[in-house]
Amino acid sequence: MKDLIEEGLFFERRDLFTGLDLVFFDTTSIYFEAAGGESLGQKGDSKDHRPDTNQMVVGVVIDSKGKPICCEMWPGNTTDVKTLIPVIDRIQGRFQIGRVCIVADRGTISVEVLRALGDPERNIGYILGTRMRNVNQIKRDVLSRAGRYKEVYPQGKSPKDPAPLKVKEVISGRSHYIVCLNTKQARREAMGRQAIVQALKEQIEKDPKRLIGNKGYRKYLKFNRDNITVDRDKIEADSKFDGKWVLRTNTDLDPAQVALNYKEL
Repeated sequence: MKDLIEEGLFFERRDLFTGLDLVFFDTTSIYFEAAGGESLGQKGDSKDHRPDTNQMVVGVVIDSKGKPICCEMWPGNTTDVKTLIPVIDRIQGRFQIGRVCIVADRGTISVEVLRALGDPERNIGYILGTRMRNVNQIKRDVLSRAGRYKEVYPQGKSPKDPAPLKVKEVISGRSHYIVCLNTKQARREAMGRQAIVQALKEQIEKDPKRLIGNKGYRKYLKFNRDNITVDRDKIEADSKFDGKWVLRTNTDLDPAQVALNYKEL
């Protein structure tokens, strides 16, 4: 009945120009109180911080206008990676979709899923967030690549204005990346780091041994046998990430559109 209702609503709303060129996909979890969920639920990684309860994973597919298309459910021990490709295959068949673009966080994508998304027979586009600090190609090649940013939104005068946004397209090997920059956030992060460094200098003069156990401060320190100093190389490396996030895509969308579509996630 769920499928019939979803399909009935979709085809009732559609017209000659209705299409699903862009689809947002995300998951969350719900849990059963007391004795519920013996047959449907499973214990898993609880986003509600209730690992003691049986739960279900709920996946929702929404179009680019914010309208829900369908939802799916799995036992609570199912990972996001295992839900993505089956959902794509199902909605393409159910809603007569020619091409789908998946917008997702990098955490939902494995190497196997990425390979499946790149299969030309599936005809699936994707816009994926990346883990900038954990991927050497991004740290070494993408973020250090020279080039001009294109302004999407300027610095606003009102809190209601969109956050400032600039984008830059980078091709690295066979991969297509969009570097996004929020200049306001970059200034905020730079000021926060400057305050930490100043506090480090003062603490080094007073009692440097107290810094050894502080994980938050330790990443900016250099430990020698005889002394502790501020590590300028680490500070410089960390500054390259200020206000930035990097997207990976296989689409031919304009870089600004790629960034804005991801922000809608």
